[in-house]
Amino acid sequence: MHMPKKKIFYISFFAVLVVVFYLIVSKWITRDDTIAVVQPFSFTNQDGKQVTRDDVTGKVYVAEYFFTHCDGICPTMNNNMRLVYEEFKKDTNFLILSHTCDPDRDSVAQMKYYADSMKVDTKRWIFLTGRKDSLYNTARVSYTIDDPANSLKNIDDQFIHSQFWALVDKNGEVKKIYDGLKESEVNNLITAARRLLKK
Repeated sequence: MHMPKKKIFYISFFAVLVVVFYLIVSKWITRDDTIAVVQPFSFTNQDGKQVTRDDVTGKVYVAEYFFTHCDGICPTMNNNMRLVYEEFKKDTNFLILSHTCDPDRDSVAQMKYYADSMKVDTKRWIFLTGRKDSLYNTARVSYTIDDPANSLKNIDDQFIHSQFWALVDKNGEVKKIYDGLKESEVNNLITAARRLLKK
């Protein structure tokens, strides 16, 4: 007895739907060791060029927040970040994204001046500025390096001053948060980044 063509069509249609649904869900379900998934962003680098999530997808990177005129924790953090830079500066699959937390003062020109003073390859260590609300939202939601409870109603009253770094894998998943003031944690980040680069 032959199955009606209409019935075959419906069975095939729903089978395809199930397969497509599975592929979509499996792509977006994150593993247990994932803290957060980086959301779309668009910031401006020290050369005035846009950098988006798509530009860093497929790379392992570490994200931090600082400001160029900081005389508190930032110099120590970026001295420690230099250890990370020196370790991976020849690896085209690794990046450092340093976002300003004071974009009102850290213009593109100021970020360029700071980047030049660091004497690093800005294809590997990128300095980013942009809209304050976008920068802060990315810190809190994507990188989870600042408590969302610190988000006041008025963006002008907000200020992020965090020593924490986010390590992001090639899929845009935040795998761990590290304290950029502690050399032991910086060393742990380097070890973890090596593992992610091999995957």
